[in-house]
Amino acid sequence: MPMKFNELGLMPSLLKAVNEKGYTDPSPIQEKAIPLILRRKDVLASAQTGTGKTAGFTLPLLQILSKQSNSNHRKIKALILTPTRELAAQIYDNVIEYSRHLKLRSTVIFGGVNQKPQVSKIRSGIDILIATPGRLLDLENQRLLSLRNVEILVLDEADRMLDMGFQRDINKIMNLLPSKRQNLLFSATFSKEIKRLAKGILNDPAMVETSPQNTTVEAIVQYVYNVDKNKKSSLIIQLIKEGNWKQVLVFTRTKHGANNLCKKMIKADISAAAIHGNKSQGARTRALAGFKDGSVEILVATDIAARGLDIPLLPHVINFELPNIPEDYVHRIGRTGRAGAKGEAISLVCIDEKQYLKDIEKLVNLRIPSKIKQGFEPDPNAVPEPAKQKNRNNFNRNKGRSNRNKKRNNYRK
Repeated sequence: MPMKFNELGLMPSLLKAVNEKGYTDPSPIQEKAIPLILRRKDVLASAQTGTGKTAGFTLPLLQILSKQSNSNHRKIKALILTPTRELAAQIYDNVIEYSRHLKLRSTVIFGGVNQKPQVSKIRSGIDILIATPGRLLDLENQRLLSLRNVEILVLDEADRMLDMGFQRDINKIMNLLPSKRQNLLFSATFSKEIKRLAKGILNDPAMVETSPQNTTVEAIVQYVYNVDKNKKSSLIIQLIKEGNWKQVLVFTRTKHGANNLCKKMIKADISAAAIHGNKSQGARTRALAGFKDGSVEILVATDIAARGLDIPLLPHVINFELPNIPEDYVHRIGRTGRAGAKGEAISLVCIDEKQYLKDIEKLVNLRIPSKIKQGFEPDPNAVPEPAKQKNRNNFNRNKGRSNRNKKRNNYRK
């Protein structure tokens, strides 16, 4: 029999906030993580986006801090580190909602915007700080904040932080924190790199794993359209118009590709916006807000920009290009079919991406059905580009390394 929130040891003011958000039953990650965190255990948790992990660490963190005496001069007691601006903003929104009946103060800091309002909020005294690594180190270097009183550290989307090249920044931040603290590390996967990171940060952690990598995938209707690369834009526009789809998240592999596709959609009278690291914070916020309120029908995004986006009950996800890292496919399609709602994940696959598709099918242990759209039949004589196929594995590894600094620079400010 599933547990209820009131069985997890949470205080009435938090239960009231949870109830006001319309939740009664905790998700598996919440059910497992909340009691452990309340017992002040270090936690290493594997949970994908859409599993309720943010509340899984936010609720117990708020309870621990609210039970302490609040002096007039507040110091940062909890630090939540996250890889992207969007995710930081969303966690902050959650913290505000869940702490509405508590006397705790919090703020969020990230780059791409003026630091003065952020610094002003910190100086007024806060208990909880949500931050991206770059802006946090910038302000600490300017002696505008102190982390000497942090009692709880949360690393959210830790795997993505490593992917984005934040390992060095994380190490610097660890050196600024007190050695005695509670550590909570959340990651979509338990890779070797994550276990190595956890070993250096966590102290005798409780491990929480809610579901294997491919479980989310099984709840989603998936299929592939085989199509030539040069016909993908026309096909996606036709699919959206024929289906009258109104809320679609489209993934491209590059920022340039996202911009190009977005322009073609707008030209075809489809309301679209792109979201990626080169966009200003204001443009990204407007695009996301428009997508949520329906004024933007199609959001075109890169993997990093879309990681952690809180878009509930998304009906359609389209992979305009398949990712070259199979796990990213799982993250992408995890945006649809949430909370039992039906979702569709559609991938447009050209001949150069056949190997990527095989790798994805192997990971999710599923043969994804394929279709051919009339008028978009692929060239039967097409052959994959040999250079890409031959060097695929080396390309992936080197691309990961070489792009990390670029990604890091886009997000650290």
